[in-house]
Amino acid sequence: MPIYEQRCKRCQHQFEVIVSHSERNKVQPCRKCGADQTIRIISKSSFSLKGEGWAKDGYGKKNV
Repeated sequence: MPIYEQRCKRCQHQFEVIVSHSERNKVQPCRKCGADQTIRIISKSSFSLKGEGWAKDGYGKKNV
């Protein structure tokens, strides 16, 4: 199950929730004030391309 980061519109509290796939669009109540006014935040990914391999092999270059 994915972890979603939420922010409350009322008190600005940020928290994480583990939500099943079937309930991912359901509004999660704030854990601090209980309001049903939370929004999902897009978290920064830890994915990065490092090294010479992917660039050296020509990925990203356009053949003209």
